[in-house]
Amino acid sequence: MPATVNLCWLRRDLRLLDQAALYHALKSDNPIVPVFVFDSDILNDLDDKHDRRVTFIHDRLEEMQEQLARLGSTMDVFYGTVENAFRHFTNEYDVKAVFTNIDYEPYATKRDAAIARMLKEKNITFHQYKDQVIFDRDEVLKDNGEPYTVFTPYSKKWKTLLKDFHLRPYPTEKYFRNFHKQKVKKIPALRTIGFLAGERHFPSLRVKDSLIEKYDETRDYPALSGTSHLGLHLRFGTVSVREIADRAKHLNETFLGELIWRDFFQSILWHFPHVEHQSFRAEYDKIQWRNNEKEFQQWCDGETGYPIVDAGMREMNTTGFMHNRVRMITASFLTKHLLIDWRWGEAYFAKKLLDYDLAANNGNWQLAAGCGCDASPYFRVFNPVLLTEKFDKDFKYVRTWVPEFEELTYTKPIVVHEDAHKRVLEVYKKALNG
Repeated sequence: MPATVNLCWLRRDLRLLDQAALYHALKSDNPIVPVFVFDSDILNDLDDKHDRRVTFIHDRLEEMQEQLARLGSTMDVFYGTVENAFRHFTNEYDVKAVFTNIDYEPYATKRDAAIARMLKEKNITFHQYKDQVIFDRDEVLKDNGEPYTVFTPYSKKWKTLLKDFHLRPYPTEKYFRNFHKQKVKKIPALRTIGFLAGERHFPSLRVKDSLIEKYDETRDYPALSGTSHLGLHLRFGTVSVREIADRAKHLNETFLGELIWRDFFQSILWHFPHVEHQSFRAEYDKIQWRNNEKEFQQWCDGETGYPIVDAGMREMNTTGFMHNRVRMITASFLTKHLLIDWRWGEAYFAKKLLDYDLAANNGNWQLAAGCGCDASPYFRVFNPVLLTEKFDKDFKYVRTWVPEFEELTYTKPIVVHEDAHKRVLEVYKKALNG
């Protein structure tokens, strides 16, 4: 007879401590088996077989499996479609309930709805909890019940609603005895799921208080170690957002603001799912993008002739990370200077960034292109030369990634700033006033 259990379905929450769904699962009336699905529908869309995000997830699952083994338990990891995974899980065990944390992305909401229907047919209950954000969906709304589409009033409301209990950790460790006891199951090897190990230079989970305290002073300068690099860990839930928000609340309001932006973009994606493929403001879909493929490739390769842009692209191509200020500069350059569709840039970042998150990536690209919610006016065009003087005046960051920028061999600028500025204003104005 298969063991009677409840499942905790892990996705963007790869940790055993302070995890909402796991906490509620462990307090339920049956032993708990944590499960994870290497979703072939997602993995098949990844071009790079050395994708370091897959390596990161796999390494983290191995670590969690070791933790569970010490508790006499195990995780059940499946490779394939999610539907096939749950057929396997429900054959392997007598499952009474499934606990998981909410994922707000359009693909995820459809997937979860399908699994909930499938489980209902088997009389298995499906429970979802808030975990990757502080406030979700309908928790921060205008007084008339509508969602905010401008960040500043959203942020003010967010802060007025925040109470200590929102940041209180879930004490999962109190209930670790409730994991189902069984032999350790083997996690499918990377080769089995079609991947090879990527480089393992991942940012640390540990961030000093001193960095957070000075964040507002150092965050704009890419040559400094002034940002936390926690995006990867927040994306995959290897750290609790409640823990980070609690520290930020006491140490630095600007840092807390970055976490509020995360909630804001998740809210936008939830309430306006069309933004995944279309401009938030429909009139911007009338823009006649040039979409020059050669220039796009030069941008991708960090060969535009603008050192700060090239440095950012090379940093991302090499490390999977790009400094936040430089992300804005490179995105603005692609959309405004080269008049290339923001969706091209968004897709390229999605391939390369270790901390890629659909809501934040989409939201920030639309801000850069001027077509998103709360976007700056379309006629605001960053000048890469002036921004280099402002944020990297000694060229420390540029020299790290573009050592040849002062040599005659360095690429000539592929566009003249003044010409590009004039051109983009004409194209945007024609689209918006036509």
